[in-house]
Amino acid sequence: MRLNRGIVAGAVLLAALAACTQAPPAPPKPLRPSWEPVSLPPAPGAPGRALLRDAVTCGGRWFVVGGVLDAAGATRPAAWTSGDGRQWATVTLAPLRPGGYGELSVLYAAGCADGRLAAIGAKSGGAHGNPRVSSWYTAPNGALTEMTAAYVLYGGNDAVNVARIAGGPRGWGIAGNRKAGAAFWSSPDATDFALHEGVPELAADERGRTAAADVLAGDGGWLLVGSLTRPGRVDRDALGWTSPDGLTWSRVPGPATDGYEEFQRVTRVDGVPYAAGLRGDVFGAWRLVDGGWQDAGGFGATGGPVARVAGLAPADAGVLALVADELRFGLWLGSASGRWTGVELPGELPARGDAAAAVAAAGRRVVLLADDGVNSRVWIMDLAPDVTASSR
Repeated sequence: MRLNRGIVAGAVLLAALAACTQAPPAPPKPLRPSWEPVSLPPAPGAPGRALLRDAVTCGGRWFVVGGVLDAAGATRPAAWTSGDGRQWATVTLAPLRPGGYGELSVLYAAGCADGRLAAIGAKSGGAHGNPRVSSWYTAPNGALTEMTAAYVLYGGNDAVNVARIAGGPRGWGIAGNRKAGAAFWSSPDATDFALHEGVPELAADERGRTAAADVLAGDGGWLLVGSLTRPGRVDRDALGWTSPDGLTWSRVPGPATDGYEEFQRVTRVDGVPYAAGLRGDVFGAWRLVDGGWQDAGGFGATGGPVARVAGLAPADAGVLALVADELRFGLWLGSASGRWTGVELPGELPARGDAAAAVAAAGRRVVLLADDGVNSRVWIMDLAPDVTASSR
């Protein structure tokens, strides 16, 4: 029997159209862990509301940093520590002098090395209301102690911001920015930092304006992540820098496109540096392998220009990214293959205004904190043994 050529051609066309219009694979179902609320003991001093800002873990210790807002509207720094993430105790703080800016600061960034905490705090003040930044280290007696520093170390006419702190085998480093562009502060023990600004490759030049957002310490030195804004453009390109000593730096550009891309946080997963940030209208992740950045997947939706990555934490199940769009925080779990799965939070966590949130993880244990501007809360959960981002 002879087939009509028109019928055969039509069948082939319909099959091709069906293949082209086939629905894409369904996104993985979100993880639904069992979050448990955790209580922090009241910080020493006048009663007030806890202001929680950051969390970190290392060497079998967990730390939460922030401050206290009392009934009179005054603030003071505060920190807590735990051996398991469930039972917490306050950390003794030692400001430089009564009534100084350190005693009024709120700690907003924490770093950890060998079970020892270091932190950055700030309190607005002075004639222009600029942030008076302070750094804190763990003294031999266990107290979190304010470092003696000249005003121009973190402030002054060339100041822009002081962002994140990290510790490792080669000491402690701080990422931030000055008028000259990206900057770095280094210290062997977090007690006395030296500022490195205007450094070639790190600072802005004819290629564009640089900005540093986060820092990672390692056996081989330092990794900074941030962005580059090229002349005549308003969008950013993701950019990293490496240094063996904090003095000389080499650029490691991210994969550049015509869209907006920016590294905002960095961590290490199984020995591999991971960065997360903005990639157009979604959040993106990248891996630093053999001296170059590789795509590690995209996830979520930014919802607008104020979106940010609020935290990035390695866990046995992958890497956790805490992100914020224009309205609320969200949590995602990523795998080495670049597959990302949403993680349900214990409730809606608003991200507007002064809201803050942070995440820390060790093994399969995860600690989450959130401050919505009215209340601060802490939760803990354990990822199931069979859970990875690629298993969903």
